[in-house]
Amino acid sequence: MRREECLKFRPEYALAGATVAEATVIRLKDTWCKGGRPRDVPITNDRQREVLARAAELAEHGSMILAHLSYRDQLKRYSWATESAGLAKLHGLRHAYAQRRYAEIAGWPAPVAGGPNRRQLTPEQRKTDYDARMTVSSELGHGREEITAVYLGR
Repeated sequence: MRREECLKFRPEYALAGATVAEATVIRLKDTWCKGGRPRDVPITNDRQREVLARAAELAEHGSMILAHLSYRDQLKRYSWATESAGLAKLHGLRHAYAQRRYAEIAGWPAPVAGGPNRRQLTPEQRKTDYDARMTVSSELGHGREEITAVYLGR
């Protein structure tokens, strides 16, 4: 998720009435997302469920923004906390997610992670590659296969 999506995230909305244990996707509301495009992000592993459960606990029935703070104030706290922890370039987490999901879907690593490039794929594998890229693109909030080159390579 992007930084703004993380801050505005409301677990109660995102789970659509399901418990963390039974949810299969995280719903992201259009007003949280870049370009106003809502999307669903699949829950594919137990670590995601652990983080989601912790977020639900912290947010209670609201968002990740503390009740007494504005979005801007919470953003400052977020920036301070990540910088204090020595974290920068958090967009890299989206790259890691894209590469992990691509490998799950395609069955081989992305080119940027040592997998085969497009020229090395058979016609059947190219179809799998395209489908995996479109799924990853959608999950990241994009609608174009071309954008996946940034995250996955060619």
